[in-house]
Amino acid sequence: MKYVVIGAVAGGASAAARLRRLDEQAEIIMFEKGEYVSYANCGLPYYIGEVIQERNKLFVQTAASFKSRFNIDVRISTEVIAIDPIQKMVSAKNLLTGEEYQESYDKLVLSPGAEPIRPPLNGINLPGIYTLRNVADTDYIKSFVQKHKTSKVVVIGAGFIGLEMAENLHDLGMKVSIIEMGNQILAPIDYPIAALVQQHIRSKGVDLRLSTAVTGFEALENGVKVLFKDGTFIDAEMVLLSIGVRPDTKLASMAGLNLGTAKGIWVNEFLQTSNPDIYAVGDAIEFTNPITGQSMNTYLAGPANKQGRIAANNIVLGNKSQYHGAINTAIVKVFDMTVATAGTASKHLKNAGIKHIVSTNHSGSHAGYYPGAKQMAIQIAFSPEDGKIYSAQIAGQEGVDKRIDILSSLIKRGSNIAELVEFEHAYAPPYSSAKDPVNMAGFVAENILLDRLRVFYWDQISQLPETAFLLDVRTIAEFEAGHIPTAVNIPVDEIRDRMQEIPTNRPIYIYCEAGLRGYLAQRILRQTGYETVANLSGGYISWKAAHQEMQLL
Repeated sequence: MKYVVIGAVAGGASAAARLRRLDEQAEIIMFEKGEYVSYANCGLPYYIGEVIQERNKLFVQTAASFKSRFNIDVRISTEVIAIDPIQKMVSAKNLLTGEEYQESYDKLVLSPGAEPIRPPLNGINLPGIYTLRNVADTDYIKSFVQKHKTSKVVVIGAGFIGLEMAENLHDLGMKVSIIEMGNQILAPIDYPIAALVQQHIRSKGVDLRLSTAVTGFEALENGVKVLFKDGTFIDAEMVLLSIGVRPDTKLASMAGLNLGTAKGIWVNEFLQTSNPDIYAVGDAIEFTNPITGQSMNTYLAGPANKQGRIAANNIVLGNKSQYHGAINTAIVKVFDMTVATAGTASKHLKNAGIKHIVSTNHSGSHAGYYPGAKQMAIQIAFSPEDGKIYSAQIAGQEGVDKRIDILSSLIKRGSNIAELVEFEHAYAPPYSSAKDPVNMAGFVAENILLDRLRVFYWDQISQLPETAFLLDVRTIAEFEAGHIPTAVNIPVDEIRDRMQEIPTNRPIYIYCEAGLRGYLAQRILRQTGYETVANLSGGYISWKAAHQEMQLL
């Protein structure tokens, strides 16, 4: 058998290595149009920021090591320019010599990845405007950074890579501006969680501009002028485009392979394209979202590596290993905070017409009596009917990673709130609490499902009825330090003695700092004759962050 793999980074390299482990006798050729194979794409911002000091640490394998360890013929700087699925041939071009030639295959793996979006703006190809997608991009940016350590840099796009680059360049002493056309950072997460992270970014002295559209660029003597839709501009020595990526489907389209509604390469559950002898993996493919049922792409290394393994299994062993899709579990370090997501955000569930409830709670990363505990915000979305968990988002400074992995596992296998409540975790004071934050998220959600807790949300404050009685149940000191306008302060521990101050003929809307005291106050009132009582989900913390960020737009 002769296997040809096109693309040698995450999915392609994983497929090639797995093919060899399953079939020692096969001939395997792997083409890569770049100079490097199997490199740590996700580590590139940290090499630029000098967190990773040695460049060679970025390379998991080299062409030579692939040959010696796996007996795979790796051809770097060689672009596959055409696929003939009838003759089962690929046409390749050596980018160093210009030589063109053909190779036959029995089975083909397509892993062309994605290409950065470069909108047709005036001046977008000026010197000093970069994208970060591969090692060559990294070397250009690294060289610039080393020569201009105190320069002003504009990062366009506040996605995962954009935020990582902004942090690393800021930590090198550069003055950084982040420009985002949307009204929040990180499109896969919901606004209240994004708002917490945005405030943290601003606290670091980074110029974060949301709802700001770039219309073009002009050359300066020592840099680039970035022009905005509102007529303003900003000067910079370097511009980093991090607007996003799109599937690289040129080869697949030319070969007549089917593309899907998400404009990626269509594959079935075995990662087989519309041609039975061609499989595809990684950023270029699309598949069915396990939650919404809609077709989607994902641009993450984890799914790509797993897809490579599955495709290789099916090529050698027959179509037995099914790919069940991805829920886009992702995490990013943003200065001293970490933000993570799994599943489908509430805003996207709404767009898909999926009914759901959102619940937010704030908990400590470990036992409060053990030094160093940090607050984290956990938002989950779940079905109002059976409690099935659709998504989880977390922002905090410590312990975010393990909580999102727990929640991701539950979401991926279709678990519900009951399983979240009963989740058994390892507990010792330095690591968690007897009731872990994920349990607490489950308790809050369960109370909502059982109507023990009725919630309202930060963006409903301005829409409360005129008869609403807004009750702040925090301490007097907390209230005086800042509160929601029109609120009346009665600390939760005084409610039973001051019940006469709370009207019985008006709807009561309660809030505290994080949500727990508001829940306790609600339970007291609802069991004492008050019927219309709701508690602010996420408490004053969530409202304050979201409200302040909205004021800046």
